[in-house]
Amino acid sequence: MTGAFKSSWKSWSLRRQLLVGILVPTLLVVCFNTYSLHGKALVALNTAYDRTLLASAKSISEELDVRGYDDLAELTATVPYSAQEAFETDNQSRMFYRVSNLQGELISGFAELPIWRGTIPMRPPYAALVDFYDAKFRGDPVRVAVLLQPVASAEGRTMAVIQVAETLELREAAALQILWETIARQLVLIGVIALIVVLVVQRATRPVRQLSASLQARPEDDLSPIHATSAPRELQPLIDATNDVMKRLSHLLEHQQRFVRDASHQLRTPLAVLKTQVQSALRDDVPPRQALEEIGTTVERATQLANQMLALAKVEQLRQQNQPSDVRWDAVLREVALDISPLIAQSDLDFGIHTQAALVQAHDWMLRELCRNLLHNAIRLSPNRGALNVTLLTQGTDALLTISDCGPGIDDELASRLFQPFSAGDVRAGSGLGLAICQQIVHALGGSIALKNRVDANGAIVGLDAIVKVPLVNLRTTP
Repeated sequence: MTGAFKSSWKSWSLRRQLLVGILVPTLLVVCFNTYSLHGKALVALNTAYDRTLLASAKSISEELDVRGYDDLAELTATVPYSAQEAFETDNQSRMFYRVSNLQGELISGFAELPIWRGTIPMRPPYAALVDFYDAKFRGDPVRVAVLLQPVASAEGRTMAVIQVAETLELREAAALQILWETIARQLVLIGVIALIVVLVVQRATRPVRQLSASLQARPEDDLSPIHATSAPRELQPLIDATNDVMKRLSHLLEHQQRFVRDASHQLRTPLAVLKTQVQSALRDDVPPRQALEEIGTTVERATQLANQMLALAKVEQLRQQNQPSDVRWDAVLREVALDISPLIAQSDLDFGIHTQAALVQAHDWMLRELCRNLLHNAIRLSPNRGALNVTLLTQGTDALLTISDCGPGIDDELASRLFQPFSAGDVRAGSGLGLAICQQIVHALGGSIALKNRVDANGAIVGLDAIVKVPLVNLRTTP
């Protein structure tokens, strides 16, 4: 197949592909069968008409008489009309005969008919010394039967050679009639096959057309699953895949709408505050330095909010890409801890970190964002000169990250909604997106996250543990 034909074939409809794919091989088989049947019909006709030629030769042999023996024998022949009648009733074929002795001397018949020079087959088709062959007589093709007939009488004995030739008009007419009848039947067969293919394809593709019409009739925002229980089994994988794509599109659309809604709602407040502060500074309501500090604080909070909202959107984007790689979580954790070490030093925290080699399947950015948010929260909630401990251990098939601060912990009412967006424990200290980002990342990695208060022997809260569990890819020990 050439490239152009392949491209054209792919653009054809299913009905056209089936018609061409079925009818072309069928047509080739029909042509071969027709040619084969025509040859077999000629063989059968020759067998039938050769028998008639032999019968005419035997009829002529019955009217032979002989006087003398062997080389001195004299043959006489009286050919009756009945011997030629079989060839004259159809007014198509013509019959010629010749009777001679073994030396080829003409006894009766047509002298122009060539003398037989052949031999009798070892196994003649009939119980007689007969041979059949094709020749030409008076410019026309003929079929000739040769019969070697012993002739005996009271007055002599010899061998006669009887040749009966027939023109081929009747045979060719009969073969042509059989050929046309065969072609007609084969054409009817091809027509029936084509009709069946069209009807079957029409019926088989009806569910596809119905499904297409149903999808086209849907509203633009309708991404609900396709319910086609009556669709053929072969269409179910396509329907399932389409439903999966629509589910992901619906999730992305919902996430986009939520992002736009949250952005418009959450950014409106700091921008309004910023506008008020600028207007107040222009009216000299507050000292310039104080106004700039307030504006800087508002801009910082708005920047943090925008960055976290973009981070939340990026988590969803990376989750949809679904192409994570194997990442050493322990290495990422130590790099992030090193990056934020100035913040740790600023709060004069007693910082400790202990890690084991842990290989997880994730996007590198996700792990860094997860570690950075959790460490930022722990640093922000820990008092100056407090303790902050980070451990990353492997437990069975999971990697377990625990970040323990010595802050005030969380109350039960806040714990139930702390992972919801914009649900900060202290609205002055954060946007409420950090833990929501962490939860989205952990869920994308197939893990879990929990916050637990740490209590002493008297039941007093002495800190908070952020516990993250993520499945391991493999466990590698560091040298």
